[in-house]
Parts: sequence; structure tokens; C-alpha cells
Amino acid sequence: MIGYPTKKKNRLALAEQKSSKAHRGMSLEDDVNKTNSYYLETDRAVIFKKPTPIQVVEVSYPARNKAKITEAYYRQASTTDYNGVYRGLPIDFEAKETVNKTSFALSKLHKHQLDHLINVHRHGALAFLLIRFSSLDETYMVMVESLKRFLNNHDRQSIPYDWIKEEGTLIPYSLTPPVDYLTALDRIIRKGVNCNEEKCCP
Repeated sequence: MIGYPTKKKNRLALAEQKSSKAHRGMSLEDDVNKTNSYYLETDRAVIFKKPTPIQVVEVSYPARNKAKITEAYYRQASTTDYNGVYRGLPIDFEAKETVNKTSFALSKLHKHQLDHLINVHRHGALAFLLIRFSSLDETYMVMVESLKRFLNNHDRQSIPYDWIKEEGTLIPYSLTPPVDYLTALDRIIRKGVNCNEEKCCP
């Protein structure tokens, strides 16, 4: 039987196309925050963005009941953007974006952030990077163990896109949630990849 185009199918295709176009320009951080809210509402996981600690130096009072911070400094180097609990395990990750189509610059990932990811993974946490190639509209999950092996074997200032595509896990965009990274993480856990404890790999 030949499936001829119908108005209903055309409307669905147009809606999907509009959704994809509307998504372009949204930051990875916005998408991850919306995704984390969805996970919390559906009781799938508890994951939050860490607040950045600042030291307030000077405050002005333009009105009696209003205060305005006029000078402040970061207290210390932040570790990673996100942490929480999933399936009884700690989860810790950093979210990064690049407009480069061929590589991800390692300068975007600070040494203390990488050290933190390696340390928490050694103690049993699920640790990874979310990397979005915004020009390609593609988001990948790269586990810290894979990243560590790459850095040990290559003396480079960037990670090639082809390596990330091969070693990472593509996270397709969806409306709800926008970046369903836990489904990608489930696939990795089932394969028993990048886990350092049996409880991590059922």
C-alpha cells in the first residue's frame, strides 16, 4: 500500500522542523537546566547546577529596601558545573560548547575541573563531559576515563571532532527533555564501560 502524504503528516513534519529551528541558538546550559528540572519532576534523578561562590566587596543602597552589589570577586576556582545522585551513585559533569566544527579546544576545560572529574570517578562517581558543537547542532557525552586515555596518549591542544564522534555518545535533541543525557548514560552503564565498581555496571 502506498502511503500518500496527508495534511496530518505534513503538519507533524512542519512542527518537527519548527521545533528543530527554534532549538538552534539555545545554550547547552539552558538545555541541561531544563533537562535537570524534568528529571527532578519525574523523580528520575536529583542533579543541580552548582552556585559559583563569590565574595561581595561593595554594596550600594539606591533605595531604603534595596541593595545593589557594585563589586564582587570569585572566592575560589569552581570545580564542575553539575552534580547530584542517579541510581544510588554520585554523578558529576561539566557542560561545554564550541562553535568549532572540527575540534574541541582543551583550553575550555580548566585543569582543576579535569582533576576534579578524575578524582570523583576514582571514588565511584559517574563523571563525564557534555560537549556541544553548536555549529553542527550536536551534543556528545564523553566519559572521563575515555578523555583521560586520550590525554595520556596525545600531546594536543584540542580534541578532534572525529575522536569525540567515535568515542563519545551522541545525545539527540528532543523536546522533553532537551538533552536526555541519562538515557545515554544508561546505555554506557549497561555496556559496563568506564565503570570502576561492580555496582556501577549491573
